[in-house]
Amino acid sequence: MSDEFCKPAKSSAPKQGGKLLDVNIQPVQGPMEELPADHTLVLKVIPRPSDVNANGDIFGGWVMSWVDMAGSVLPARHAQGRVATVAVNQFVFKQPVRIGDILSFLAKVERIGHTSITVNVSVYAERLERQGRYIKVTEATLTYVAIDNDGRPRPVPNRVIEPPGV
Repeated sequence: MSDEFCKPAKSSAPKQGGKLLDVNIQPVQGPMEELPADHTLVLKVIPRPSDVNANGDIFGGWVMSWVDMAGSVLPARHAQGRVATVAVNQFVFKQPVRIGDILSFLAKVERIGHTSITVNVSVYAERLERQGRYIKVTEATLTYVAIDNDGRPRPVPNRVIEPPGV
């Protein structure tokens, strides 16, 4: 067996001057909130050590990419096919996200146009030591457009989608 296979794996923790920094897992205190009853849970994600910046917080871009994926779930369901993100109308980071947080992405369709669907996405964290209690960490409003197989806008079907469990 090669010596290369016996070496410890490289850490993905941030480095400063060649020295590994401790990953920041201290919980951030924030007001506890109830999950909104008018939103649908579309995704749950747990950030990993490779997702942190040099300060030990989860990269904002990492959160943004998951918000975009979560935001597309209801429009794709309503459009009965492909959708593409056409606008990020609003994006607010309210609290830092840390390793070990369980993130819940909840979405609500705000507006349905001829070819577009606007969605509100709220992200809540269950802190590592306070699971079952939620803190809102991010909220965003995004607009998606229904597209055909050639990537051109197409009309959104005119139908009502019942929330899960109804």
